[in-house]
Amino acid sequence: MHADDLLAPWREQTMGLLPSVALFDAHTHIGVDDPDGFECTADELLATLAPTRSRAVVFPMHEPAGYPPANDRVIATALASDGVLVPFCRVDPHRAPAAEARRCLDAGARGIKLHPRAENFGMLEPGVREIAELADERRLPILIHAGRGIPALGEHVLAYATEFPRARFILAHAGVCDLAWIWRRLPDHPNVFFDTAWWSAPDQLALFSLVPPGQILYATDIPFGTPQQGVVSTFRSALQVGLSAHQLAGVACGQLERIIAGEDTVDLGPARGLEGVRNDLLLARANYYLTCAVATALAGESPFEFLDLARLACKVGDDAPQAAHCAAIAELVELALAQPLGETLSARFKQIHLVVTAAAIATTPDVPVAS
Repeated sequence: MHADDLLAPWREQTMGLLPSVALFDAHTHIGVDDPDGFECTADELLATLAPTRSRAVVFPMHEPAGYPPANDRVIATALASDGVLVPFCRVDPHRAPAAEARRCLDAGARGIKLHPRAENFGMLEPGVREIAELADERRLPILIHAGRGIPALGEHVLAYATEFPRARFILAHAGVCDLAWIWRRLPDHPNVFFDTAWWSAPDQLALFSLVPPGQILYATDIPFGTPQQGVVSTFRSALQVGLSAHQLAGVACGQLERIIAGEDTVDLGPARGLEGVRNDLLLARANYYLTCAVATALAGESPFEFLDLARLACKVGDDAPQAAHCAAIAELVELALAQPLGETLSARFKQIHLVVTAAAIATTPDVPVAS
């Protein structure tokens, strides 16, 4: 999927820096009708997960016609996956959400997905409260889109988390719509979690610096993301801020397993703070141009000019302290420059994933790269 063949060595190198950990992905999709133009079949999802031997939570992609048939397909796929996939149902708060969620939970679903942007609702929609009440009743996780295209929702989530303490609220995409402030309130809300399915390297560093590791869950956002890129982005940031082996295992798998099982979660210690975030100015120059390239590609324009600037920013000299990181970044940039400019957003993601991986290296100067 996307640039998996090109990114495999970088994922393998990152995994080699970790203790022996299993991977349990908190955020994947299947579906073929999403208006964004992305598709992922069950076979494609399983093939994408296979190289990392990862398990995954799975739910439907956007289905404008409604979710019951898509939920049934997800549940059937997961039940036939020999434990690799764990199904969540996706519900629209405008369309009898509690009834659909109960139907799916009785059929084998283990959690619920809400998407305020796709279904165009606010967190005060009565159907959202119905879902929170059901999650509290059954001690379920609710994964909520908290990325682009929505107003802030953190205050409402914290209010629900207080009112419904047995429910577990997972803010997808590093909770970027509220990450600037919500981390200060997390000590009082141990049932609020964040998944790592997001492309911005500074946001990943902020997440791992400011949020307690026991409230962070590894995730990829397949088919928008991929384990090859997700492992690099997630765990290089975790290593940069200094997570321990025990904390890394909790992020990678352990805490999500407890949430899915309806068990008590464990405290993996306080947030690491900003001490582990070191900004190397020369690598920061490369990261700026890489970030501009990603933003330009996402907007449908050519990123090649910014990629060329990133490549030039890496010419620090073989004897520079940044030489190894710059060589790795430059290699990924050259691979990205070699990709044709796709006409659709999904076609551009092969290039985008290469650039996002390079940015993860640029923002983690204290984490080794392959020699």
